[in-house]
Amino acid sequence: MVKALVAALDERVRQAMTTALGVAAQRVDPLIRPSDHADFQANGVLPLAKSLKADPRQLAAKVAQALAADELITSCEVAGPGFLNLTVADSAISTQVAARLGDPRLGVPPADTDNVAVIDYSQPNIAKEMHVGHLRSTVIGDALVRLLEFTGTKVIRQNHLGDWGTQFGMLIQYLVEHPELRAHAEGESGSEAISRLNALYRDSRARFDNDPEFADRARRRVVALQAGDRETLEGWREIVAESKVYFEDVYDRLRVLLVDEDAVGESFYNPFLTEVAEDLERRGIAVRSDGALCVFFDDVLGPDGNPVPLIVQKSDGGFGYAATDLAAIRYRVQTLGANRILYVVDSRQALHFKMVFETARRAGYLPGAVEAVHVAFGSVLGPDGKPFKTRAGDTVRLISLLNEAVEHARRTVEAKNPSLDPALLPRRADEVGIGAVKYADLSTSRTRDYIFDLDRMVSLNGNTSVYLQYAHARIRSILRKLPADAANAGVHARLELAPAERRLAMLLDQFGATTQAVVESLEPHRLCGYLYAVAQAFTDFYESCPVLKAPSEAVRDNRVALCRLTGDTLRLGLESLGIAAPEQL
Repeated sequence: MVKALVAALDERVRQAMTTALGVAAQRVDPLIRPSDHADFQANGVLPLAKSLKADPRQLAAKVAQALAADELITSCEVAGPGFLNLTVADSAISTQVAARLGDPRLGVPPADTDNVAVIDYSQPNIAKEMHVGHLRSTVIGDALVRLLEFTGTKVIRQNHLGDWGTQFGMLIQYLVEHPELRAHAEGESGSEAISRLNALYRDSRARFDNDPEFADRARRRVVALQAGDRETLEGWREIVAESKVYFEDVYDRLRVLLVDEDAVGESFYNPFLTEVAEDLERRGIAVRSDGALCVFFDDVLGPDGNPVPLIVQKSDGGFGYAATDLAAIRYRVQTLGANRILYVVDSRQALHFKMVFETARRAGYLPGAVEAVHVAFGSVLGPDGKPFKTRAGDTVRLISLLNEAVEHARRTVEAKNPSLDPALLPRRADEVGIGAVKYADLSTSRTRDYIFDLDRMVSLNGNTSVYLQYAHARIRSILRKLPADAANAGVHARLELAPAERRLAMLLDQFGATTQAVVESLEPHRLCGYLYAVAQAFTDFYESCPVLKAPSEAVRDNRVALCRLTGDTLRLGLESLGIAAPEQL
């Protein structure tokens, strides 16, 4: 794998500082940064000068002299109080482009790591339709899975389904009393299954609320479910299985990686809850308060100044989310071997996770070497700036939102390319529409709210996935027009580069650093911003540097190489976000 320019410069400047200043290598950090005054700036002389009690400009001059003969650097100038402005040789830039061509990883080496990350995301509820509130968790979680795997982490996906609780007693009892509702058509789609389950839930809830005798039977059914009654478990499994068919349909539509094997519901942890509660109480980590088993924290107080506890077990003996989450942490660390656990859950759950993580630390379920992170995100808002709802005030169904996005995209694709093969239109509209929804979410800093605006999402202008997809398609169109002998021509490293060529090539060199920054910060919007900058730089390059009508074959070859590498970077970047990169639009 080829080193990025920043890494190569770091190595050269580090060596020059060590040699010219006579200091140990471990004391040196070049601090290489992109610069507006040159290609890069090295700022590491200043902190070193302080420890050496020497003039930083004099030290910088010595380093610059040591770099004078370096073939990677054509210019090294001392600036300000001791900065080094570095200009990289055109030949080195061209060599970087050549080294990445045809490499599916674009020259980015996979990290040599034993890290195991468990990512908990999506988290829909059984027997309920997924809504706009599930969008961000699903999309952000999927992007992080892809990027972590790309950078060398072993990822275990966990879809924590809401498949346990009192509502299932109500649903199952209603099915027992109305066996005709259990029948469903062979080959029933996910949408049909969830529609039937929604109707079942609505009718059983109405019966529960208005028929006290039915409500008593439903409560007894919950007890039977928890006790493992055969008939009750059969009804529960049927509801879960039908819901999963629907979930998988939605995940396929969204192009996310979640499959049935990743689904681990609350029911999975149910056998461990009593053991967790007894363990916490026996060791004094949790105490009884008004009959409930609670964990208290010195820094978690309510508005009245009284402690706000984490309730592990309710006074009636039932368990809530806290017990399940603690059991899940213990299982993920001890059984799955996780050393990093990510919970992609909305910001409103911040206090819950703070208390759960601290309790798990006290209990030893979460050792110091294991990192647990609440990957918090903001809300999806409507045009009025309030939580996104339908006109009737209901939560927006996720599948309806996706269908509307695809229809918007279809009109955009038709208007942009009326000659597109009609047979390709449905697929392209789906790729553009679903990509637009996902990109709008991912390009927003995840902790911020954002307004759901389909017109903006499918716009051909601005930081949208449609802009990036069209940039990629345009590059592929250029490459298809090339003579056969030019499509895979090599790079001529000794040619001088035009300013637009340099800017684009230098930006392409940053792909690996960008993906690493996303993995470290868990902020996919950084990759979105990078890809948008690449697409803009390509537009500038294409407008000022003719490719098909280049002044010579050698210049054309270099520009073709830049086109190929830009197209591959856009494609890999979009795919790392779970977004399609069509060859033609």
